[in-house]
Amino acid sequence: MGGIMGDQARPPLATYEALAKMIDHALVRPELTEEQVIEGCRIAKEYGTASVSVRPSDADLAVRHLAGSSVVVGSVAGFPHGSQTTAVKLYEARDLLRRGVREIDMVINIGKLLSRQFQYIETELVQMAETCHESGALLKVILETAYLTDELKIVACKICTNAGCDFVKTSTGAAPGGATLEDVRLMRAHCGPNVGVKAAGGVRTLEAALAFYEAGCTRIGATATTAILDAWKARLEQELQQQPPVIS
Repeated sequence: MGGIMGDQARPPLATYEALAKMIDHALVRPELTEEQVIEGCRIAKEYGTASVSVRPSDADLAVRHLAGSSVVVGSVAGFPHGSQTTAVKLYEARDLLRRGVREIDMVINIGKLLSRQFQYIETELVQMAETCHESGALLKVILETAYLTDELKIVACKICTNAGCDFVKTSTGAAPGGATLEDVRLMRAHCGPNVGVKAAGGVRTLEAALAFYEAGCTRIGATATTAILDAWKARLEQELQQQPPVIS
């Protein structure tokens, strides 16, 4: 589980690993070739990210190339619009879990949520969470906040908490808008302490990543992983050089 209490001040990140292990390196764009997915896995391994998130058809490839590393393979279900039936989402998840995927990013049924079919949403999420947890995997639920009112974002966070989901996530990257600091703060405030918050969609700089951390994120989905972590490494090295010498 990846949650934090929303009303506690967060200590600043102090190590390279602290930020690297917040990043899910995203490899879900439809135009990526297999060679680009393999290169993305190499980058994730070199930079020590928390995970890669790949398209379902690339799961075997990613599991193979990340074997023996600390990087977890994640993939998506009900992507990108969440409108598949529950049975289809469950089949997708079970197939991916069987292939070695250990984190599932599933899109909530946006239409059902907008239609206020809250029991439908909760029933689906309970089944998905149980399926993931039986395999020792995590379930991250994408709310696609660009389509939701604040009221529905809050309702969705409470349903995800009740259903035993591990994370709520802002966006797929396929909607008109991505992550905002306001949405992350809202989600953090209305999720239980054992539910993490993941920002995705438009987090492309170190400054943005640190701002989302301060807003309450425990994971960040990023394609600009190298730019973010190279800048982070440079900043830490600069801070180290500026420290006064220790006099014994």
